[in-house]
Amino acid sequence: MVDLFVIGGGINGCGIARDAAGRGLSVVLAEQGDLAQATSSASTKLFHGGLRYLEYFEFRLVGEALKERETLLVAMPHISWPMRFVLPYHPDMRFEGDTPTSRLLSRFMPWMKGRRPAWLIRLGLFMYDRLGGRQILPATRTLDLTRDPAGAVLNPKFHKAFEYSDCWVEDSRLVVLNARDARARGAKVMVGTKVTSAQRHADHWEVTVQGPDGPATHKARALVNAGGPWVQDVIRGTLKINSTEGIRLVRGSHIVTKRLYDHDKCYFFQGTDGRIIFAIPYEQDFTLIGTTDKDHQGQPGEAICTVEEQEYLCNFASQYFRKPVTRADIVWTYSGVRPLYNDGAKSATAATRDYVLSLDQNGAPLLNVFGGKITTYRRLAENALLKLAPFFPQAKAAWTARVALPGGDFGHDQVQAKIAQLKADYSFLTDYWAGRMIRAYGTEAWAVLGDAKAASDLGRNFGATLTERELRWLMGREWARKAGDVVWRRSKLGLRLTADQVAAIEVFMREQA
Repeated sequence: MVDLFVIGGGINGCGIARDAAGRGLSVVLAEQGDLAQATSSASTKLFHGGLRYLEYFEFRLVGEALKERETLLVAMPHISWPMRFVLPYHPDMRFEGDTPTSRLLSRFMPWMKGRRPAWLIRLGLFMYDRLGGRQILPATRTLDLTRDPAGAVLNPKFHKAFEYSDCWVEDSRLVVLNARDARARGAKVMVGTKVTSAQRHADHWEVTVQGPDGPATHKARALVNAGGPWVQDVIRGTLKINSTEGIRLVRGSHIVTKRLYDHDKCYFFQGTDGRIIFAIPYEQDFTLIGTTDKDHQGQPGEAICTVEEQEYLCNFASQYFRKPVTRADIVWTYSGVRPLYNDGAKSATAATRDYVLSLDQNGAPLLNVFGGKITTYRRLAENALLKLAPFFPQAKAAWTARVALPGGDFGHDQVQAKIAQLKADYSFLTDYWAGRMIRAYGTEAWAVLGDAKAASDLGRNFGATLTERELRWLMGREWARKAGDVVWRRSKLGLRLTADQVAAIEVFMREQA
């Protein structure tokens, strides 16, 4: 019997498994598909406080997220890094719908008619700079877009902008590295393994799974349901528990286009409908634009970026960029479903992004995890263990803050030095190749490349710098089983590989399995 059985291999499940294993608890995690296969690989790839959540007075959520940015940055400098966001200002900007802030302004300043005044944005950014105890990231500043390079690609009507800090993160790799660290600390992580039923007893759960080796049964003192968009299905279908708690499925879609500008800053765009989107430099040669907020009907795994959403994002971005963005510029789209706690909000945009941890003690303990953001996953895991603490008095104290994930054991400002060092040690690497290896594996890049003296020593080259040596690492160390696991989650090399190259990877992996 183990202490904890975790359902779900997204960021919340893997984060909880890592935290629990590090406290000395025995842990088993089951994921029905691939790690980060759903919501956790379909984010906007940001560690951010959620600037727009200030309009909903979500001060606790924003403050916690802002504090986490630098905590996480230090622990994973290879897969996360600081970014500067440019927020162009124009007097026509509006609030989204019926936010608490817009109602307040309408009451006391009715002549504003829903507009976002510049002083209010600057006040929000002032709070954003101070709520999280910022030490590493630079503060907000005001830009003159008629002179600053950031204004060159924008519509000439924008003369002024605010520039502030947030952070980028490789979301799928974040999940995998949490799972790897959990395993290194004793957890058992199973992919392609679906929980088919769970029988509750007074002091334990009997969990039946269907995996690659057939059915199996596990006993655990407590059960954590971190099923993400399937959390409600697990409660009512798998566990057969009647519950009034539920989730609101909100689809967030993104488009990836050819690179729209040359600098490394991001844009924060506000629409005339009050919504916001980001335009972010992506994988060196592309631009990521998103996200939408639409209530999702149907199965979570069936989410796609619809033609309507593609047009919406293109038209939205075209209101800001000097050169219009069209669907012809799109090279890839993706969509994920956010499992937001159903708080009865009127719109998908207004639904809370805060997480809810619900402990059911009618027998062996069950912890249901609703909602959550990538930025606050570590704090969510800490709070989950706090909820479960009465049942595990032997568990050690919280420990994950600023503790490096695999490959992240170097300074947050030493990435370029690591890339240069790797290129010096392996002279056959190109600049792009060396950068990709450090950004994916950090200090473990040396372990991946091993004793290779030439590119040919790494075995078969599948294209876009993906070699047999790296592929075997992903299969042996990171649970990759199919080509999609490698080219769309462990990496984004799918943007650079042809269909024939991806098919060759699939054949190789099938043969090796």
